[in-house]
Amino acid sequence: MFYDAELSFLQAVFKKCHVNTFLIDPENVPYDLIDKGFRKLISFSEDFERINKNIIKRIDENTIFEFKDVFGCSYMFMLLPNLELQRILLIGPYVSEVPTRKQILENAEKLGVPPSMLKDLENFYVGVPYLPESSHLFALIDSFGELIWGGSDNFKFVEISSETIEQASFGPIIKPDSTVADKNSWNVQMIETRYNYENEMLQAVTQGQYQKAVLMLSSLNSLSFERRLSDPIRNIKNYCIITNTLLRKSAENGGVHPFYLDRMSSDYALKIEQIQSTSAAQELITDMFRSYCRLVRKHTMKRYSPPVQRAITTIDSDLTANLTLNALATMQNLSPSYLSALFSQETGQTLTEYVNQKRVKLAMRLLATTKLQVQTVAQHCGILDVHYFSKVFKRAVGLTPKQYRESQQK
Repeated sequence: MFYDAELSFLQAVFKKCHVNTFLIDPENVPYDLIDKGFRKLISFSEDFERINKNIIKRIDENTIFEFKDVFGCSYMFMLLPNLELQRILLIGPYVSEVPTRKQILENAEKLGVPPSMLKDLENFYVGVPYLPESSHLFALIDSFGELIWGGSDNFKFVEISSETIEQASFGPIIKPDSTVADKNSWNVQMIETRYNYENEMLQAVTQGQYQKAVLMLSSLNSLSFERRLSDPIRNIKNYCIITNTLLRKSAENGGVHPFYLDRMSSDYALKIEQIQSTSAAQELITDMFRSYCRLVRKHTMKRYSPPVQRAITTIDSDLTANLTLNALATMQNLSPSYLSALFSQETGQTLTEYVNQKRVKLAMRLLATTKLQVQTVAQHCGILDVHYFSKVFKRAVGLTPKQYRESQQK
């Protein structure tokens, strides 16, 4: 079919966001896979199958159906065109609003879920991705619909309610065939899935792939932040502390020197203790993922040998120090010629060029954001001779320090 590549791309994006997609035969639907076996665990699978069969019967061409079930989980169905055998693209489950624990408790009572299985119900919701109405994934679905049906005027969205498919009150849904072994097996599977997803996010940080990491993070709902304490603020702070530690180790695995990691980790430790709300904590977690990924992209040293790594770290840690080739070589008991050749070979620039580049960048920032005298700026950059500083700065920027400051003020 002409949209093979686009369909594969759509499924790949949803997979990165922890959202399931299925190409299903209407006569052979893998119901256990769709909800990860949760309804089978609570002996609700017969009702789940009946509901979905009723939906599938209603599926028309050129239509995207969205259905929300009694658990508040949403699913999208669409009949794909131009196929010899009928295939339905099913997307879900996902939630557009993350239920509170109070809502989960009340819904459990309504559906007849006993207190002994409340934790299982919470674990189920933890694994359901969060897609707010503003999610870019809905725009992706819309664009896919335009492609396969030839424009936005050629298809429609239809919301299916429980009442539309005559879904009555089910009453108690737990039956005697739910065993302890079934529960334990299912819970282990949910925990493994969550840990695998978290590990994939951390691996994205190790590789500096902040778009991927933040994209995956955006689909986690707030229930993913496990409650261990009764105080929600202290609980989310503890989760942030753990996240900060894991991200620091992931960035270290990505080749970032502890010098940079310690600075960033300490900054976030202070910000974490200033958190006043769970929403602020979630924003901070997203910011931590972005920052650690960028740190990897900017400061990864995996491609450098230990002597070059130590030289770069020494330079970056204190630009006012003695950073001559001889001084840096002596620190490592190396000959200046060896360090010089090694540094140029691995970085593509001489050690002196690297030092001057760092000093000029610092000078540009100080000149643009402070009123320090040019001589003082030069000293902060490790150059005591202001005339030599001006010469180095103009060679790099094309303007004198004074001219650059004036240009920034304008």
